[in-house]
Amino acid sequence: MSDACVIASGAVSALGLGPLAYRVPDAGEPAPVAIARDEGLVRAGLLRPFAARAPAALGVAPGTDRATDLLKAALSQTLSALEGVRPGWRGERIGIALGTSSGGMLTAERFFAARAEGADAASLAALASGATYFAPFNDALAAFGLERTPRRTHLLAACAASTLAIGLGLRWLDRDACDLVLAGGYDALSTFVAAGFEALRATTASRSRPFRLGRDGMALGEGAAVVALVREDRRRGAPVMVRVAGFGASTDAVHITAPDRTGSGLMRAGAAALADAGWPASRVGLVSAHATATPYNDAMESRAIAALLATPCPAEGSGEPPGVHLPPPVVHPFKAQIGHTLGAAGVLETLSAAAALAASIAPPAASEGELDPDAPALLLERAEPRPLAAALKLSAAFGGANAALLLTSCASGRTPRRARPVYLRAEARVTGFDLGRLAEATGIARDRLARLDALCRLGLTAVAALADVVGADSLRGAGIVAGHALATIDTNDVYDARRRARGARFVEPRLFPATSPNAIAGECAIAYQLTGPSFAVGAGLGGALEALRAAAELVASSDADRMVVVAADDAGPVARELLGLTGAQHRPFACGAVALLLQAAPGDAGQAAPGDAGRLRQVELDLSVDHEGPVGHLALLRWLDEHG
Repeated sequence: MSDACVIASGAVSALGLGPLAYRVPDAGEPAPVAIARDEGLVRAGLLRPFAARAPAALGVAPGTDRATDLLKAALSQTLSALEGVRPGWRGERIGIALGTSSGGMLTAERFFAARAEGADAASLAALASGATYFAPFNDALAAFGLERTPRRTHLLAACAASTLAIGLGLRWLDRDACDLVLAGGYDALSTFVAAGFEALRATTASRSRPFRLGRDGMALGEGAAVVALVREDRRRGAPVMVRVAGFGASTDAVHITAPDRTGSGLMRAGAAALADAGWPASRVGLVSAHATATPYNDAMESRAIAALLATPCPAEGSGEPPGVHLPPPVVHPFKAQIGHTLGAAGVLETLSAAAALAASIAPPAASEGELDPDAPALLLERAEPRPLAAALKLSAAFGGANAALLLTSCASGRTPRRARPVYLRAEARVTGFDLGRLAEATGIARDRLARLDALCRLGLTAVAALADVVGADSLRGAGIVAGHALATIDTNDVYDARRRARGARFVEPRLFPATSPNAIAGECAIAYQLTGPSFAVGAGLGGALEALRAAAELVASSDADRMVVVAADDAGPVARELLGLTGAQHRPFACGAVALLLQAAPGDAGQAAPGDAGRLRQVELDLSVDHEGPVGHLALLRWLDEHG
């Protein structure tokens, strides 16, 4: 058996710390709601200033960055619990996968403003070290002596980040690459992000009402959660909170911010999770929904759930009495209680589903009003006792990324996936872009390309060059992982400058999506129909190598037969200044991008021409990630040159 068993956890949400952060009400109780009018967003001038903030006191010494404090609080609880159930865990092979949407954005806001105001070098340097996406990740790990853990990945995957992190942890355990995985996510509430979502008309004017008529969006929240995962056959008697029995991921490849209205992308992710677990849809009694309460997301998700879990009559051998019409699964929209916690959403919702499974309580939905017939869902007004064997956790994100987990209250009996060899089939390197040629290569209108940020244009140029090598049809259906060093920091500076000049109510909605590090993966996915798993990574300046390692893992575990790896750097003035302020100005850094195509062994995938097997380079699944060498895509180029 190879379920990933959660044996310890730590959590923070607007509902409280520890189990309070994801508590399921007792039978007969309604759902508690922590969303309220937020004075910080009122002062910023937002018209829809509703949010859910975590408690001010987090049980750890406060630092200078709220996101770091949230993650430290969740880690502290998890590691303390681990000491009790798994003594000596520090001597084991540890993997760390943590996700975020905005990372060190709160410190970045201060850095951008100080830079614009002409602050002195010392003041800027103090802020620069915390202004990157990866700063809270590394600072929190350092607080517990984990910053040098070799297998650590920081997922920059917006709202699906922590769901993907848990899934990646399951794959590491499947392959016996580590003994213990710490997985989860975090995000703090920032005006930068709140203004962007309001500009996209995605936030509510009062309270979220998922799946109801007249719903008008979400309220943002903040929080963090970390779970400790071990294999079922390696838990050494530790009690199990819940089992992760399946994982799936996909990409819509339709729109950078709007979901595929058919729900087919999310449905494919959910189907993959069920297939991974070998679990029948008829035994899923609870769906932990993404449920942003936006008109299109909820309707899309309702269609995906119906396609996945419609069970009018159990199939023979399903274990259910034949001819019995099974009730639809209860849908739990947890964001309506704690707000949309972005990078922490998936793991907090996973823990809430785990609590429901453990208590055999179907949780209530914190939403009011008439159900939308275009987005039907079984929502409970009050918690109900109900036998629950499994829950399906669904997540969706900017860039069209989808992820799903199958959670069970007992051992699923799944068989570990056998790792298969992974090969580098082709590569492409570019040093710039030409809008005319890029429009011709991708079929994207030149004026739309002009509206993209430089990072996305570089990534598209590299993938277009890769398509010239292997043919566009060889890319269709693949997944994509983007590797970042300083990610979108120059784009973020432009967006934030306009926010400061015009006010939070008047940010540019077309620019906000480009501030997501996952945007480059999403734009490439749309252009080349990359419908496999997609996300971005970056735990440091060598994040491009992190992307190579993560993509290879997904091919090895059969989550995709082919994966594109793309890394790009626009090497703008803010990025260059930040490198100088943090003492990294001597390290190689340049504008450019690189794209690779990874695939399974030719005999497995049928992707290569006869004779290719002898000239394809095999990718080491446990390759070392160096964050101290060349910056960004240059780290990947050095690896290519060394392994040519």
